[in-house]
Amino acid sequence: MRFALSATTLLVGVLAFFLGLHTASADQNDARLGPLFERLKVVGNAADERLLGAAIWEIWMEVDDPDSARLLSTGTIAMGNRDWNAAQEAFDALVERSPEFAEGWNKRATLAWLVGDYDASVRDIQHTLQLERRHFGALSGLGMILTESGETEGAIKAFEAALVIDPLLPGVRENLKHLLARLGGEPL
Repeated sequence: MRFALSATTLLVGVLAFFLGLHTASADQNDARLGPLFERLKVVGNAADERLLGAAIWEIWMEVDDPDSARLLSTGTIAMGNRDWNAAQEAFDALVERSPEFAEGWNKRATLAWLVGDYDASVRDIQHTLQLERRHFGALSGLGMILTESGETEGAIKAFEAALVIDPLLPGVRENLKHLLARLGGEPL
């Protein structure tokens, strides 16, 4: 795991260097994101898609405030350890401390989904998307929730929106094909 994080960090640095972007302000407003999203739309293979996607996630996870960074890390680790209460406490504090940080809302949405609170998850996904309209992870999560809730048409729209941003997004194309087949439509 330590190697994967280092490789991703190296990839972000290499991509930033080649894109001519040497400065950054962390979060969804980071100047490095625009060129990465443009490349993501035209990438031709899954390996390059994974690298670009990882670089985007790495930037989304950056937050300039050290206390917010600590809360993000604490909540993410707690969520990975299935310590739902500790994760909830950390993510609640994070969105209160840094309400303009999209990934804080997305992490809390993910936690709500994991514990089965779809209403809270959708609310936080909506907030995430207000802050970062290109958040393919939030759109994919929304599609999964809507699928599980039986709202097929809404799920299709969410998955299609995610694929506009990242045409090779793993799993999303398959989910969309399944839903379209259920409705008798044609997949993308």
